[in-house]
Amino acid sequence: MRYAICNELFQGWDHRRVVDYVAAAGYTGLEIAPYTLAEHVDEITPARRRELRTIAEDRGIAITGLHWLLVKPPGLHICHPDAAVRTRTADYLRRLVDLCGDLGGAVMVFGSPNQRKIAADLPRADAVGWAREVFASCGPTAAARGVTLCLEALPEDLTNFLNTNAEVRESVAAIGHPNIQMMIDVKSMCAESIPVPDNIRACAGVFRYVHANDSNLKGPGFGAVDYAPIAATLRDVGYDGWISVEVFNYDEGPEFIATKSLEYLRRVVG
Repeated sequence: MRYAICNELFQGWDHRRVVDYVAAAGYTGLEIAPYTLAEHVDEITPARRRELRTIAEDRGIAITGLHWLLVKPPGLHICHPDAAVRTRTADYLRRLVDLCGDLGGAVMVFGSPNQRKIAADLPRADAVGWAREVFASCGPTAAARGVTLCLEALPEDLTNFLNTNAEVRESVAAIGHPNIQMMIDVKSMCAESIPVPDNIRACAGVFRYVHANDSNLKGPGFGAVDYAPIAATLRDVGYDGWISVEVFNYDEGPEFIATKSLEYLRRVVG
């Protein structure tokens, strides 16, 4: 397996310092949250994009892609009843596809729970249809840039749309574009009723990326989740892509979290 880590863990660090640390720790990939680079994607100039990519490549680090796509700027939403908001959101996602391609990334993880939440007064079928239209509109740009937009299931305490991998698979099938697929997240799968290994098997052939974390919001190996059966299942279904460490509780500090997470994954996953 190839191991990456998400850059927002390193709060306040500049890009070069992050790259230097993750390379020294033994990672070969870095996943980027765009809001850590700028308030708006258009503020990241072509020259800055080349610089970010070169800094990573010079240390042997691949920028795997982007996540936390719609944290900034405000006012974006894929299910908004105002068509102008949805159009603006779709346009922003396509601009992020270009950023991803410019950085050498191949995957964009769509989580963004607040920007996909369906308002209580909206007909659910309408909202789901609007969201799928937004995603589908990104397909041609994603194909042209060699990027796959991966939809992410998130639990009900965060949002009310795409809460399970089964729901995500349904939307991926309905959209029907090869560059709109899904990813799997261990923390999110822990919130589902189906055991994590069975859940992974159900998604075989559809998921293109893996987030490694624990149900306690910390890194892999920091909680009760046993990665041995997860690793075995990933091998069984033929997955040989990136496993990216994404944590939400930074109590132990970025250096300790990054180092110990990778040590655990290497020991248990291989």
